[in-house]
Amino acid sequence: MVIHWGKIVLIMSLLLPGSVSFSQPTGKVNEELSIPSFVLGRSVKYAIYLPPDYASSDRNYPVVYLLHGYTDDHTGWLQFGEINRYADKAIAEGTIPPMIIVMPNADSSWYINSFDGKEKYEDFFIREFMPAIEKTYRIRSQKRYRGIAGLSMGGYGTLIYSLKYPQLFAAAAPLSAAVYTDDEMLAKTAGNWEGTYAQLYGHNLKGRDRLNTFWYSNSVLKLVENKTYEQLSEVRYWIDCGDDDFLTRGNCMLHLLLTEKKVPHEFRVRDGSHSWTYWRSGITDALRFIGESFHQ
Repeated sequence: MVIHWGKIVLIMSLLLPGSVSFSQPTGKVNEELSIPSFVLGRSVKYAIYLPPDYASSDRNYPVVYLLHGYTDDHTGWLQFGEINRYADKAIAEGTIPPMIIVMPNADSSWYINSFDGKEKYEDFFIREFMPAIEKTYRIRSQKRYRGIAGLSMGGYGTLIYSLKYPQLFAAAAPLSAAVYTDDEMLAKTAGNWEGTYAQLYGHNLKGRDRLNTFWYSNSVLKLVENKTYEQLSEVRYWIDCGDDDFLTRGNCMLHLLLTEKKVPHEFRVRDGSHSWTYWRSGITDALRFIGESFHQ
């Protein structure tokens, strides 16, 4: 009798629990792409995540624009947020639908046009970046298949774009968004103002001079205050901020304003601070919320 030990080992390995591991499909990541911008007069880098079946299918995909925070760049969500790993897992488990995730570099622009017109990042993003991305990749370019999310400065950008251009986004998920009240802007030290906010709203501004027309045209709370229930309800909102975050107050004020206007939205205050630990633990829920908008 001839004993085929190789076959026996193979059969036993299939029968023993936990003895066989199946690798999870992984998406494709490219973090060193760029797009030329006529508006900005320079090229802008971006990173992109393509779902596992992108290369093997002919289908078009929904898209989420994922915005980085202050002092970070387009690689932040990959390097520190491990967004590709979380997206792979969520897609494999059916938590989120297969989606393309695009991460542009915004430097320290705060995703808006500056008061003096020297930096027009908002114009670039809306008029050049999104159209170019959605022509380059197989993306469903209707509002119902487009979402936006981001952390801190990127959370601010998420709210600014979804409030100013509700016709473009089905859902928005700001994490630890940089939402400031008027009082908080007045309380900024001269050094903090000049180093971070002067390039956006005006140099050497003190006291109530900071609360100028340009500030109010880019204040999340003022934009919400000036919009109707119908206008605010055009986008589904997921708002998430840690209980130990220095931005909790502004996010709570945003929640209260939306509540007063009876605008449906999701508001989460979880245990945590302004950190990647917090954002990594929240990004899957944020993407799941956005992904629900892509369903009938």
